[in-house]
Amino acid sequence: MIRFAVIGTNWITEEFIHAARETGEFDLTAVYSRTEEKAAEFAQKFEVSHIYTSLETFAQSKEFDAVYIASPNSLHAEYAILCMNHGKHVICEKPAASNTAELSAMIKAAQTNKVVFMEALKSTLLPNFKAIQDNLHKLGKIRRYFASYCQYSSRYDAYKQGTVLNAFNPIFSNGSLMDLGVYCIYPLAVLFGAPERVQASGVLLESGVDGEGSLLLSYKEMDAVIMHSKISSSYLPSEIHGENATMVIDKINTPEKVEIRYRDGSVENLTREQAVRNMRYEAEEFIRLIKCGTLESTTNSHANSSIAMAIMDEARKQMGLVFPADRKSDHFE
Repeated sequence: MIRFAVIGTNWITEEFIHAARETGEFDLTAVYSRTEEKAAEFAQKFEVSHIYTSLETFAQSKEFDAVYIASPNSLHAEYAILCMNHGKHVICEKPAASNTAELSAMIKAAQTNKVVFMEALKSTLLPNFKAIQDNLHKLGKIRRYFASYCQYSSRYDAYKQGTVLNAFNPIFSNGSLMDLGVYCIYPLAVLFGAPERVQASGVLLESGVDGEGSLLLSYKEMDAVIMHSKISSSYLPSEIHGENATMVIDKINTPEKVEIRYRDGSVENLTREQAVRNMRYEAEEFIRLIKCGTLESTTNSHANSSIAMAIMDEARKQMGLVFPADRKSDHFE
């Protein structure tokens, strides 16, 4: 069993705990929250005896060995580095950081302290993503990757009424690209590596984040087209186009149905069975790394996280999207 703590008391943390418990290797022993009331309420719900409201005391605790971080994006680097400097393994919600400077500092802290650091991007660790990887060769020479994740945010209604919630607040390094676009970009990094060129555009909201956007990425013999949005919805599947066939993926953020459509009209179903609580696979991967003494995942690797972050940095630069965290990141370099 691996003794875990969590930072963040929101729904995604609850989902991670439920999914991680299915591995049979997860023991939740500590909770951190900025307020004692929230920490105590969350701890009671999951029968946890150790609660913390001081980050320094939390990081120094002997009650856990690994931590799942689901704080706002802008706080990921600070929290993760502090924990890793005290010998804790870290699995950090996507996007792992606000920018490349923060991510590089996190990776350096992991390497210096010889602890596991992994970005909690669930989709690339799912059985159906493995099906994509295992069958990519059937498509022939690949010419295009197309991914779309456009989902109207319920918080946008509040935004239009004058209430700016965290999802649309640049202080937390949020917005469409960071929250949804990463689900399209990270699989691209895993499958095809870094592009030669990035072209990006988007719609910036008055609050200072992007509501939606598009990317065109150029590779030597192929290109990639990405759409993301929090202010409109799309129902298009994602696709990988080859000269022999096209792979159709129902949802790039959570692939549940994958098939190949050949030029002769035949269809091959590649769909694999996967757990309903699909965060289980990222928990399994992270726990496996700790138990094996391997410091990074081969799929959600430091390199792939860095490629994805570099793409998002360049996209934000072209959109003119600057976070407060970008101005504060000098001390991470």
